[in-house]
Amino acid sequence: MCSACGSSKYAVTEKIYKEKAKDFAKIINAAPPVGQLYDSLGAANQEWVGSVNFGIRKPNFVVIHHTAQDSLAQTIKTFFSTKAGTSAHYVISRDGKVVHMVNDYLRANHAGISKWGKDTDLNSSSIGIELDNNGLTDPWPDAQINSLLKLLATLKKTYSIPTANFIGHADIAPKRKNDPKNFPWKKLADKGFGYWYDDVLKNPPVDFNTEMALRYIGYDTSNLPAAITAFKIHFIQSDITPTLTPVDILVLYNVYTKY
Repeated sequence: MCSACGSSKYAVTEKIYKEKAKDFAKIINAAPPVGQLYDSLGAANQEWVGSVNFGIRKPNFVVIHHTAQDSLAQTIKTFFSTKAGTSAHYVISRDGKVVHMVNDYLRANHAGISKWGKDTDLNSSSIGIELDNNGLTDPWPDAQINSLLKLLATLKKTYSIPTANFIGHADIAPKRKNDPKNFPWKKLADKGFGYWYDDVLKNPPVDFNTEMALRYIGYDTSNLPAAITAFKIHFIQSDITPTLTPVDILVLYNVYTKY
């Protein structure tokens, strides 16, 4: 299935990956689990009884990033750096090559300090996809987007990820992040990955509360200008100033009604 899976080019890092996975397997297999069970009646009353009804945690979100680097090789090298401490489940190159770097069921370090709705640990609940793009002048090649769409279709079907839960790094980390910039979100929404606004926009009611709408969609509005900017990075793109124009409000209302 993967021509490079047996390559010795990454033999050293593959060995580290397998050793770490083996350590995690030991933790999961431990019965009783590693650590103490706490009982108010004392240690003599502590007991481990394994239930037959359980399963592995599954991702509920997909977070899309741009790498802000100059090549696929550079990003892979970064994800090998323990000093950098970052990773993603997938990296997609400009020519459409998909590199899978972390098992979907494991926690990758891609979201950082973030929040979406009430979720404050997106690393634990999401799959991170990095797109090889410098974030400045790079276009979004068809080959790259087509590979992304195929990957998203697989992830959505495999993990039953809701349409609303395909989001960008800027969405979950307002002010701190701005990626992916100038991204073709509409192409994704047309395929069922995230929402986009309609061609015909209706006026919101006179009492429409824009802050409440942003929060309802999922944005962290504790810094409202940052939340507005994040929304505009995703849905407006031509203007990302931290102020909602009349047109922005029309778009916001239309998107809000889809949630």
